[in-house]
Amino acid sequence: MTNQKVQFSQLFLRVAIAITMLSAVADRFGFWGKNSAWGNWANFEEYTRKLTFFLPESLSQFSAYTATFFEIAIPLLLLVGYKTKIAAYGAGFLLLIFALSMSIALGVKAPLDYSVWVGSAAAFLLASQQEFSFSLDQLTKKI
Repeated sequence: MTNQKVQFSQLFLRVAIAITMLSAVADRFGFWGKNSAWGNWANFEEYTRKLTFFLPESLSQFSAYTATFFEIAIPLLLLVGYKTKIAAYGAGFLLLIFALSMSIALGVKAPLDYSVWVGSAAAFLLASQQEFSFSLDQLTKKI
């Protein structure tokens, strides 16, 4: 029974991190409508410039595209459970970078309000697991 609880908790954590990250991507493409933080790509780039104020504008724009790429790739890997440990570490470091950037650029309250620190910690906790139930990693391990 305990093993089933761990399997469910681990799967829930994987899905929660993935959906949360994909939701942020959906927001910057306007999929959340009136319930959005950015609502469109231009607003997201402006927000990225705030977080990366220390970079030239071209690098800030590049970081917006790079972050978006990783915010799509990592959650997809987590959802299917492929290279899960690497994806979880990737999510942890990406969210940690966001949390630090938000803290420096916007103050410590912003990443706390958006639970970025919690997301990063959760991803690192997921990465510490030895096996990943309900995953492609588990299926390919048996082959």
